[in-house]
Amino acid sequence: MIRLSGLSLPLDHAPDALAPAICARLGIAREALRGFKVFKRGNDARKRTAILLVYTLDIELDAQTEAELLARLAGDKDVRPTPDMAYTFPTRAPEGWNALRPVVIGAGPCGLFAGLILAQMGFRPIILDRGKVVRERTKDTWGLWRRAELNPDSNVQFGEGGAGTFSDGKLYCRVKDPRFLGRKVLEEFVKAGAPDDILWEAHPHIGTFRLVTMVESMRRTIEELGGEYRWQTRVDDLALDPLPDGRKRLRGLHLADGSFIEADHVVLAVGHSARPTFEMLHARGVHIEAKPFSIGVRIEHPQSWIDTARFGNCAGHPDLGAAAYSLSHHCANGRTVYSFCMCPGGRVVAATSEEGRVVTNGMSQYSRAEFNANSGLVVGIDPARDYPDGPLAGIAFQRHWESLAFEAGGGTYSAPGQRVGDFLNQRPSTALGEVTPSYKPGVTMTDLSRCLPAFAVEAMREALPVFGRQIARYDHPDAVMTGVETRTSSPVRITRGKDFQSLNAERLFPAGEGAGYAGGILSAAIDGIKVAEAVAASMMAA
Repeated sequence: MIRLSGLSLPLDHAPDALAPAICARLGIAREALRGFKVFKRGNDARKRTAILLVYTLDIELDAQTEAELLARLAGDKDVRPTPDMAYTFPTRAPEGWNALRPVVIGAGPCGLFAGLILAQMGFRPIILDRGKVVRERTKDTWGLWRRAELNPDSNVQFGEGGAGTFSDGKLYCRVKDPRFLGRKVLEEFVKAGAPDDILWEAHPHIGTFRLVTMVESMRRTIEELGGEYRWQTRVDDLALDPLPDGRKRLRGLHLADGSFIEADHVVLAVGHSARPTFEMLHARGVHIEAKPFSIGVRIEHPQSWIDTARFGNCAGHPDLGAAAYSLSHHCANGRTVYSFCMCPGGRVVAATSEEGRVVTNGMSQYSRAEFNANSGLVVGIDPARDYPDGPLAGIAFQRHWESLAFEAGGGTYSAPGQRVGDFLNQRPSTALGEVTPSYKPGVTMTDLSRCLPAFAVEAMREALPVFGRQIARYDHPDAVMTGVETRTSSPVRITRGKDFQSLNAERLFPAGEGAGYAGGILSAAIDGIKVAEAVAASMMAA
């Protein structure tokens, strides 16, 4: 088959327009085209009066025509043979395998796919999570949103599905993926109940409610393959034996209930908010270092404003859906302000995992049909400049601003909020305008500079008018900002080598976003696959 990229057609093209467009682009007769299927579809909205749909297609020709076409268009970067994207397992457990079972700590996207791949290879993993199964976890999460009642072990951050369950469910990333592991992730999601369009939309997403049923389905698959889940099981310590070269080797796991699991291959997929785990690893001498992340707020606008700004008169077209955006600005004070985790047609959610702190995040359903658009408006920070006091200093930095946000919101898990006009004019907000914030359990209008670093406030005040020139009404006085956004990524990196094992703790495999090697559902899932393969290779070599 031939893969043709970058074929553009008008937004309202006829359903049968693709075939003649393919033939014209490739210079072939209509009868030579045996068939085709859409591999990806996106849109080009740079000209709002002439929005285009942009296709990547896999095209079936007879062998002779295909060979002639590839020779004739050898210099055309948009025409090439369709790559083989099928996933191949690098190894499988031998019949009667009876070694110690691998253990996966964490049931988020990374741990889910590490467990799935290990199960599919026959290694029967044990998956531990401090939280609950996804339905019970959802009830606890709603307890915070509706009643301001926090369960520190079962919330937006902890439990089946991980933090990605309460998000927009975006399934795209910038990870270089020569083995097409992302395709394996998408195909497994479709098997688990995701809509087929995630396989061909350029920017696929699922949404929270669909993710809930999908992770349940994937859990059943893992269990049917011999895997085992243990919920409300917190790992409090590692048993590490010294090695002659000064490193250590993993021997097992001490659990919070006092029990011990003998384990010599462990995937550490704990997510970016597993602060007690990071502290334990540091105390045990596992190599860990501070990592850059970002801090800021969630900003909300009516989705109709964003649709009109991005799509003009085409706003609302069913093939376009709710409009998204991506923004970035380098400021005079040396900081970069950018949009993060943009959620079209979604809501801002309470995402704290610790008592006495407020954290915001964004989520959408598959329909993206809610009234507001929201995005993180965040400022990049780094250890050398902002938290230089050791590997765990970023955690202390996060906690400081989250505690101030709790106080500014009134001490009830309500979030501090401010209208953009008041923020730019350096005055507290006392009332809302046109835009109603979506955060629950509630928003207290105040002055966000009380709970953000001065450099971040300065940078955001510079960036907002710049973004307003790029997206009309982005800096509208009534747009609402809600604070604080601190969990953009892990504040640490649990360093590992090319074999995916910790630099100084043999057979401990740091993985995913919490270890500092991913950022979002898809990249975390891809990392989970890679780590599972490394675990299998190590087990087979042992």
